[in-house]
Amino acid sequence: MSYTLPMSFLALFLILTAAVSHSTWNLLLKRADSKELFAWWFSLAGAVLLAPLGVTLFILYPVSLPGPWFILAGSVMQCFYLVMLGRAYSRGDLSLVYPIARGTGPMLVPLLAVLTLGETIAWPAILGIVLVVAGIYTVSWWGHFREILASPVEFFRNSGVPYAILTGCIITIYSLLDKRAVEYVQPFLYMYFMTIGVSVGLAPYIIRKYGFAQVRGIWTGNLWTIPVAGLLSFLAYACILTAFSISRVSYIAPAREVSIVVGVLAGVLILKEPFGRGRLVGSCLIVLGLAFIALSP
Repeated sequence: MSYTLPMSFLALFLILTAAVSHSTWNLLLKRADSKELFAWWFSLAGAVLLAPLGVTLFILYPVSLPGPWFILAGSVMQCFYLVMLGRAYSRGDLSLVYPIARGTGPMLVPLLAVLTLGETIAWPAILGIVLVVAGIYTVSWWGHFREILASPVEFFRNSGVPYAILTGCIITIYSLLDKRAVEYVQPFLYMYFMTIGVSVGLAPYIIRKYGFAQVRGIWTGNLWTIPVAGLLSFLAYACILTAFSISRVSYIAPAREVSIVVGVLAGVLILKEPFGRGRLVGSCLIVLGLAFIALSP
């Protein structure tokens, strides 16, 4: 399908809503003692709390083949994503791992979308994608560029880097997969099924790794934050899935990284983190990139 109009206002609104929701649940996750356990619990909480919505959508939008196969594949990829991201964070510094994990997708998705989905990318959008990716790395790596250029092999020898790269590749794969999936499954219903899939799929791994006592302890210590994070996580990606259904994945995947800017603002205003020059420059690049993408035909 070819597009001749800029990204719709609805798609942009969905991206911004997802950015605020994503940054808020990430803020709650950042404060948790065990991030992996917290992430599993809020997936389970979302599946339980949103069961009436899931049943209603299933009645209104029955799923037929090949929809179930996309749901299964999407759930598996989300499980791999959470495990790889958790391992990346446990083995490497956040400032090193995060830009690799989040920056790989926006670089690869547009290229593969052109090759596999037949999408086209206008030159302003290409510039916007480059600016977004540059902004991601600038936010995290400001002050380290000289070190990276002086000894890139040593810098990337960090044990968290391979997992960060794998995480970025998984993001690329599931973005393209999700783009096709929402052609067959209503986006919010697809997200609900994936929420169930992640909760059930990761349960054996979580229980084996942490044991019932620790799993229960995280729940009792986060009785309100876990449900809130679960609802916000669901809303964030459901909005992105809906945007996938009305616009190009090659545009939406990079544009959704505007959540980094919202996260930076939340860190400064709520956590009282310093707002350094790197964060300012990187955030401006991401916002400018979003503008180019949003206005591209």
